[in-house]
Amino acid sequence: MSLETPPLHTRPLGRTGLHVTEIGYGAWGIGADMWKGAQDDESLTALRRYIELGGNFIDTAMGYGDGHSERLVGQVAREHPGTLVATKISPKNLRWPAPPEATADEAYPGEYVIRMTQASLERLGLPTIDVQQLHVWNDSWLGQGDWQAAAAQLKRDGKVRHFGISINDHQPDNAIKAVEAGAVETVQVIYNVFDQSPQDRLLDACLANGVGVIVRVALDEGSLTGRITPETTFPEGDWRNRYFGGNRKAELQPRLRAIGSDLGITTEQLPETALRFVLSHPAVSTVIVGMRSVRNVERNVALADGHGLPAEQVKKLSAHRWDRNWYEAAD
Repeated sequence: MSLETPPLHTRPLGRTGLHVTEIGYGAWGIGADMWKGAQDDESLTALRRYIELGGNFIDTAMGYGDGHSERLVGQVAREHPGTLVATKISPKNLRWPAPPEATADEAYPGEYVIRMTQASLERLGLPTIDVQQLHVWNDSWLGQGDWQAAAAQLKRDGKVRHFGISINDHQPDNAIKAVEAGAVETVQVIYNVFDQSPQDRLLDACLANGVGVIVRVALDEGSLTGRITPETTFPEGDWRNRYFGGNRKAELQPRLRAIGSDLGITTEQLPETALRFVLSHPAVSTVIVGMRSVRNVERNVALADGHGLPAEQVKKLSAHRWDRNWYEAAD
């Protein structure tokens, strides 16, 4: 007698009415531009395996490989109706992250939001985007410009079901106003063992206002896999050469050893611990993880079982907060 794999655990995506699997598929890496080494056939196989195992939420963006990621995601989503697809609109002024002085009209004029959404739909080959997001954000844009009118128009036209924002790197408080005003249905934010800043205000605000939380960078771009050592190298042109530039790979090692010692876990247990830490917060709807291989899909999707970490481990990990911004170039 064969035993069936239990269904993956889902959580509500805020007030959208959607239920998303706890482990989502982050499709930046399969865009094959900033992350080197992705092969389309392997990426498609990994995407299909994710859905086969019960995963239902894929996050991509027009900026991932100049639309290449969207094309791959759309191909698989069309094969598997019911797959939930989120994508993101790059800012028209191409400023990442959004600087404080940028205006909504510079980054997201309404006609641009509508036009770029239509272009994403064409690349995806889908009639509707489940969650459309602005890829950068400033809270000063609330009530500014006509992007909100454009979002409402897209929803009326059936081209977008729900609308959200992707928060600037390490700026969780720069979305509190949008959340509290009910202007967005989802937020996407960096949240991990090192960057625990969303716990300060954002996550509670999202819970109180029924806003879905999509967590990105839960493994800190690979730091919390435990597989980055001082000797680790990346292919030429891979953006991680910048993220882990200077002395950063060496800086990381005592931090990882301290986590292992404090929790009594091995390096091999670190990725699971890091993902379960994020899933331990009740505000979190899903964690999108970059998974370019079937092996990674199978290992990570198994964690969508409804279990976070024991409270005492969450408490211990709170001491490992490390405020820094490695998206900025190393000295």
